[in-house]
Amino acid sequence: MKSRDDIYHKVTMILVNLFEIDPNSISENALLYDDLDIDSIDAIDLIIELKSYTGKKVPPEEFKSIKTVGDIVNKVSELLEHD
Repeated sequence: MKSRDDIYHKVTMILVNLFEIDPNSISENALLYDDLDIDSIDAIDLIIELKSYTGKKVPPEEFKSIKTVGDIVNKVSELLEHD
């Protein structure tokens, strides 16, 4: 079982590596679209990366409700709990 801190660190690394986001601008409250400039195409890439991390698909309709980095961490944590 991965801790919330482990998941947050992994999500941060995915955002940095995929989208070249400054790690200092990433926080749990950072808004994906407004603060980090993640658009809908980027969101698809992010969903693919999260699937490779969790081994589970994040349904696109569920991803629409994700607004912040903290929301991603919560969703990944939820997916990993259901192993």
